[in-house]
Amino acid sequence: MDTTNHASADTERGRHETPTERWDRNWVDIQQELRIIQTGTQILAGFLLTLPFQQRFATLTDGQQTIYLVLVVLAVVVTVVALSAVATHRLVFRQRQKHDLVRAGNVILLTALIASALLFAGTVLFVFDLVVGDAGGVVAGAAVFVGTALLWTALPLSLRRTRRDDAG
Repeated sequence: MDTTNHASADTERGRHETPTERWDRNWVDIQQELRIIQTGTQILAGFLLTLPFQQRFATLTDGQQTIYLVLVVLAVVVTVVALSAVATHRLVFRQRQKHDLVRAGNVILLTALIASALLFAGTVLFVFDLVVGDAGGVVAGAAVFVGTALLWTALPLSLRRTRRDDAG
């Protein structure tokens, strides 16, 4: 890979860093974003794991129990996927593969975001289904999913089309 072009492109954008420094910075960014996902997911997973111990849990319909179990699996998936960045880092530690780690971390982070969006929408669907019924659950869950999709895709994509930061 020709790092000269990448370094000069960064210099033109106001960054004066080597390719190694850029990979290090990108990895730190990914780690921070994964921490944010994990915190929210851990809180939600904790909430979900307490539900079977509530008295009303025994009154759930088969459909509601299925939704609940899917949500528990999604919470575990988000956690395991996010932690796979840690496992990957440990296994390539000191192997001079930071660029590969950043690329893998990006895929891991995007996968965790998709699973998180499904988890959040599903949790709203579940709660609204319990409180106001099936139709309310579907509407609320769909609204959260669409809102999340717009905020997490449409907004960033529109920003990509705007002018880049000036140097300096």
